[in-house]
Amino acid sequence: MWQMMDLLYAHKKDMVAPEDALPGRADYPYPLAREHAVLGTDMLGPDAPQDPRPWPEDAEELILAGGCFWGIERIAWQVPGVHTTSSGYAGGYTPHPTYEEVFSARTGHAEAVRVIYTGGEETLRDLLAEFWQQHDPTTANRQGNDVGTEYRSAVYWTTEAQGEVVRDSAVRYQEALDAAGRGAITTELSPLAEAGDGIYYTAEPEHQQYLAKNPSGYCNHGFNGVACSL
Repeated sequence: MWQMMDLLYAHKKDMVAPEDALPGRADYPYPLAREHAVLGTDMLGPDAPQDPRPWPEDAEELILAGGCFWGIERIAWQVPGVHTTSSGYAGGYTPHPTYEEVFSARTGHAEAVRVIYTGGEETLRDLLAEFWQQHDPTTANRQGNDVGTEYRSAVYWTTEAQGEVVRDSAVRYQEALDAAGRGAITTELSPLAEAGDGIYYTAEPEHQQYLAKNPSGYCNHGFNGVACSL
């Protein structure tokens, strides 16, 4: 099945060049949802285009991508210390893309999840442990039957302290993969500011907490067979 999907979507596995990306637009072409359907927290916080509100004083931001954002978001919102999450797009070049544009693989974005968390390094390590073991970080530009650069595995951090923990976690998880006879990690590791245009764009309301609203909805995430202890 994977070989067939690879052939069918082979044109989506090469990253679009910045100059060839879709032009996008100056603002969101859709309204933004604000209240998290599971946690009841504010998804937009200080980034809301109107009525910005602060997140907790010690809150930190991390962007995770590992295939369809529906499953990654559900993984993230269950980690203790997570204040809020949202599904969106990161690492690309097209300003304010739509889901259809991202799916075309012509924006350069990954389907991504913004995680706002408290608890510092302890929460971050818990997040990363779940991230590594709940998807396959060894398949480049693919997660299961989902093929294309928009489904790539990536971690984008917003502080250098986060970056150190992320890089350390990747080394540790590669050791676990090696011991299990699995492949090499292909996950993109980068500061958010250096990933594409450096901006996280919140996705359409229908994608927020999708699997909470649709419990039997599509999800290809789950334990990948290699435990992660950080």
